[in-house]
Amino acid sequence: MIQLDILAVGDLERDEEGNILKADSTSVLIRAPGHNIVVDPSTRYLRPSVKTSFKQIGVFPKEVDIVVLTHSHGDHLENLDMYKGAKVYIHEGSDLDLPDAKVVRGEEFKLCEGVRLVHTPGHCPEEMSVFVDADRKYVVAGDAIPLEDNFFRNIAPRINTDEGLALQSIKKIRDYADVIIPGHGFPFMTE
Repeated sequence: MIQLDILAVGDLERDEEGNILKADSTSVLIRAPGHNIVVDPSTRYLRPSVKTSFKQIGVFPKEVDIVVLTHSHGDHLENLDMYKGAKVYIHEGSDLDLPDAKVVRGEEFKLCEGVRLVHTPGHCPEEMSVFVDADRKYVVAGDAIPLEDNFFRNIAPRINTDEGLALQSIKKIRDYADVIIPGHGFPFMTE
């Protein structure tokens, strides 16, 4: 059976003009048969929370064999160094220099039984989300859905490279998910 655990809940703070003051991504552990998968390692600021969560769950960071980067922004990947032996997956279009990373191409990639990487561009060209068939249908959305408000108000991420694609990606996630884990914030149910 597949289990999802929140390692750290991210946050996104803006000033009155909408400028980002602070951004930390939500980090998720997916325990699938034969794999420990971290989605978005998050920031150094949240590293203590991530370490505490691993202790509480009973998994060691060195037992993580796969890391999925939903996209290549720093607030989602600063803690990548915690998972030295893990295979890293990122969608094509990223400008990150990760020579050993597995580059995902196309619309969908089956990572393992019950876990798919789905291209959800708009926030940035390489954005992908993780679709998980567990006790419910989960989507770890990264910044395809940065905040719960983006989903319920059907608003593209404020920072985006293509608003139309971003809205299509929200629809793709909406059509699948029972529970969404946004790029910044707590999980929420879609209804």
